Amino acid sequence: MSAFRKPPQVDGDDQLIRIGLPLLRQEPDSCPAGRALRARPLLTQHPERSRRKPVEDFPFAPWGDLVDSVEHRGRTLAEAATNSGSMRRCSEAHMRWAVEAAGTYLAARSREQSVRVAAGHPATRPVRKQWVGVDRLREQDGRGADRYERTAWGRQYASDDGSLREIWIPSIDSVKRDRPLPEIAAAAYVAASGVPADLPYGKRAQLSDSQSVLPQRVRVVGIGLGDGSTQVLADWTAAEAKRQFDEYAKELMSSAADGRELRPGQDCARCEALSGCPAVPRVPGLLGAPASHRPRKRRSVSVSDLRAYRDCPARYYLTRVLKLRDGRTENAAIRRGRAVDAWLNERHAAKPGTPCRRVPLPESLPGLSAEELPSAVAMIRHHRGRCPLDGLAVDETVEPQRRLAVYDPQADVVVIADCDLVHTDRGGTVVRETKTASHRFGERQELVRTYPQLALAVLLMAAGVLGGDPRRSRIELEVLREDGARLEEVDPFDALTLDQSRCVITELAAGWAADETYTADPAHDFDCAGCEARRWCTSARTSHSDGAVRTPGVVHR
Repeated sequence: MSAFRKPPQVDGDDQLIRIGLPLLRQEPDSCPAGRALRARPLLTQHPERSRRKPVEDFPFAPWGDLVDSVEHRGRTLAEAATNSGSMRRCSEAHMRWAVEAAGTYLAARSREQSVRVAAGHPATRPVRKQWVGVDRLREQDGRGADRYERTAWGRQYASDDGSLREIWIPSIDSVKRDRPLPEIAAAAYVAASGVPADLPYGKRAQLSDSQSVLPQRVRVVGIGLGDGSTQVLADWTAAEAKRQFDEYAKELMSSAADGRELRPGQDCARCEALSGCPAVPRVPGLLGAPASHRPRKRRSVSVSDLRAYRDCPARYYLTRVLKLRDGRTENAAIRRGRAVDAWLNERHAAKPGTPCRRVPLPESLPGLSAEELPSAVAMIRHHRGRCPLDGLAVDETVEPQRRLAVYDPQADVVVIADCDLVHTDRGGTVVRETKTASHRFGERQELVRTYPQLALAVLLMAAGVLGGDPRRSRIELEVLREDGARLEEVDPFDALTLDQSRCVITELAAGWAADETYTADPAHDFDCAGCEARRWCTSARTSHSDGAVRTPGVVHR
């Protein structure tokens, strides 16, 4: 434990430490220092940055508002949907999902409640205020904190006599059956020890003046809002909840508060210290998008996001921002590409580094059937003659799936790039992108336009983000097919290539950067029938299969 030091351009109350369930997740690309800052929620960037959200980016927001209306205000779901306060910033598709999810949730909870009451267990009723576990210190500890708060987001219920408390934790699709034990233990202990409180933005928890009865037993229930599936994650006495917390979550909470390592990645967009962070490269104008006329909440974006936006802004918003998908099975080409990528990543990450031609071909690949396996193995076989590790000195650095986070302060956007492979080569830096394809190679096209990931890699390398001697640095594209392979090389310091790359990224980013509505507008070659969010979209293009006539480009508010 050591005293926390405020990062540059950050100010506020650093004596409160508040840990919620997300900070306990052991994610490989998370930033320890950034999460330690998030654990101190009263610290904010100075000068203050915009937090305006033209559209709602939290998928559960309208769902929670609807369930609140039913459980706390006595409305029917139909009445709640008509008068929902969340509609102002939500698209109709988001609201349609929320109404559907609220109905699924309320039905599943009613079923579970009926079964338990029939079995002799006490009924539980909705609780308005949030339970917060609070430890108040007489003086600051070694971290400089004088108060600790523990929270667990979810729906809360208690029996009339207070002897039983429940926290229901939703998942967008099916119930998350592999939820980590530290999260379960932390949620159960919040239920066992928490006091009713309000959590206003930018303030410490405001504890209720009335005395609350601590429970004898707690339950944590997971529920899927897509199919209504439920799973009892914990059903413990209060003493057992404390024991599980001490064993599985307490140390992780300490680690979350004490993180110091800077690891740029997905956490950067929400970090209050980004503007002064020395670990995040800054490339003004990287996206070629002008500053917004109306400042908005900082965002992150990848080339895959921009391509999804180009296909249809509404699809991007629903599937990439809100993560709403109807659960349809991925097609064979996507499964094959993922399986091949996973095998290559595992081989390229092995120590000591071994060229793929020296490794036996796989006899099976996760996620592929016996019929799908031969084409994937054929692609791996063709890769062996072009493996980047072949002939590479043992002292070179090899990083499969290297994640880059670069800040464009002009657009106030964190650009995320997941490179298939980055390795050094005699002082230079090499980026290798590998694609699987089922179509013929055909004529050699403008590669940075066909594969925009290459265009972004060109801009990043030309800006010096990847380092390395320019004379020995390059970008490679490896295309694998069942009947062959091709390796192309791109010079990121060639003036024509650099201009082409700027045009590609600017064309992709311009509309995305300015959009504040994400109106459905499918590209001419985009098949609405294959969209994972079509189920909730009111503007899907007419499909020959169902005969429906719908008008694209219309969003109802």
